Amino acid sequence: MSSNSDDIQAAGSDTRPPMLDRTDYESWSQRIRLYCRGKENGVYILQSIDQERARTYDDLNDNEKKRFNADVRATNIVLQGLPKDIYKLINHNIEAKAIWDNVKMLLAGSELTKEDRESQLYDEFERFKMLTGENINEYYVRFHKLVNDMRNMRMTMPNIQLNSKFVNNMSPEIG
Repeated sequence: MSSNSDDIQAAGSDTRPPMLDRTDYESWSQRIRLYCRGKENGVYILQSIDQERARTYDDLNDNEKKRFNADVRATNIVLQGLPKDIYKLINHNIEAKAIWDNVKMLLAGSELTKEDRESQLYDEFERFKMLTGENINEYYVRFHKLVNDMRNMRMTMPNIQLNSKFVNNMSPEIG
């Protein structure tokens, strides 16, 4: 059963970037990008994550200074979203792009990591059923989260299979 704090952490907030769940880099990166987009200079912050450049601050024109300042913000946003153990592995990087790339390499870059996560999700899907004492709403939310995780990994399954799984694994008491 999910608590409000779990839901808030999963959704992120306006004051703190979403925390990285090391088993789900793709979802975290998407939430970080959405978080950045909502910030002042959001375009520049996102470009700081996705682009690379090197010069001194005094050499920069006004537009480049905005980008540099946005890079500082992007760096802070990404670092705030990392657990301590991941932060310790990448804290030598000072630019958002380098931090972003290293986190991606650590958690999403390996096909083995992605294959392991896909395997875990398929296994979870196969074993999915309504829990004792669980109401229909809780069951639906758990199922929806599982399907969402699968879609975030770009795993596809026909709707008929999803619908059958949902209906066939409900407790007989529901009605």
